[in-house]
Amino acid sequence: MGFKCGIVGLPNVGKSTLFNALTTSKKAQAENFPFCTIDPNLGIVSVPDERLNKISEITKSIKTINAAITFVDIAGLVKGASKGEGLGNKFLSHVREVDTIIHLTRCFDSEKIQNVNKNVDPIRDLEIIETEILLSDLESLQKRLEKSNKKKLEKEELDFLEDCKKLISDGKKPDELKKKYSKDLIKKSALLSLKPRIIVCNVDEKSLPDGNKYSEACKKKFTDENIIIVCADIEDQIMGLQTKDRKDFMIESGIKSTGLDNLIKTGYNTLGLSTFFTSGPEESRAWTIEKNSKAPDAAGVIHTDFKNKFIRAETVTHEDFIKYKGFNECKNAGKLRLEGKDYLVNDGDVMYFRIGS
Repeated sequence: MGFKCGIVGLPNVGKSTLFNALTTSKKAQAENFPFCTIDPNLGIVSVPDERLNKISEITKSIKTINAAITFVDIAGLVKGASKGEGLGNKFLSHVREVDTIIHLTRCFDSEKIQNVNKNVDPIRDLEIIETEILLSDLESLQKRLEKSNKKKLEKEELDFLEDCKKLISDGKKPDELKKKYSKDLIKKSALLSLKPRIIVCNVDEKSLPDGNKYSEACKKKFTDENIIIVCADIEDQIMGLQTKDRKDFMIESGIKSTGLDNLIKTGYNTLGLSTFFTSGPEESRAWTIEKNSKAPDAAGVIHTDFKNKFIRAETVTHEDFIKYKGFNECKNAGKLRLEGKDYLVNDGDVMYFRIGS
């Protein structure tokens, strides 16, 4: 499994520029007028992982396959979208398909780039998006809780939806329900307001790397949120360079890590994901799983039959695999472990699964 991030925000905050930078493409039009992006642009990005490169080199694998993230550049949202304003419901339907929402907000002044509002106010802009998402969820909940639909629901799901509706109707966010109900039930609901989110403050070049008064206001307001500072224009320039030239450019610009690296790290943490590796002569590969997954579940990510026919997993930490130069050498050094069905996979494990017939 990988994960899908939807980039959302008001028109002209830099969504398409950031999408182009993250995906090293020019798929998304980045123009100075609202609703330039109508249908969502989609880009799949390999997750850079130096551990995988070293593992593949040791095994002399023919192919090296990184984990992947899908970024979706979604049309600009405006006030009233839940009632069909702008691209309204079309926008919101695209948001429902992603695992996490990247809320991109404008944190820069510019006379050249139009602003849909009179002044720059990232908190107001984020609250507009949040309100429209809550209103959209409320409408969805009302439909699901109509008498004819209620009959089809299990009791736990019915209780969950009714709790959600009450909180949103009372003007509250339903976040507290994450502690009361299962992750699977919340995911199944596809409610926008319960999707994990990352706030990305798009600043001007001179505000890198520390941000400015606008990004500081966001940090002060949203103290418990994941907040990342980027300059979409600079990110686009970085990703447009040859790999060997990127490091020099970043040093000159005072950037320690790219927006892509920051989003990947934050995305994995926000969604509670980790990585394990498989490696052989044909290929070395990174696989994305939920943290604390058991070994058979990890095997099932490779192939559904592997979960049911799982016998054991030969397991080595990536540090030992790299230090001792492979499975056989780790076995000789006493570093290879045989793990059973209850083993919780650690981030960075290199695994070989034994499967029954």
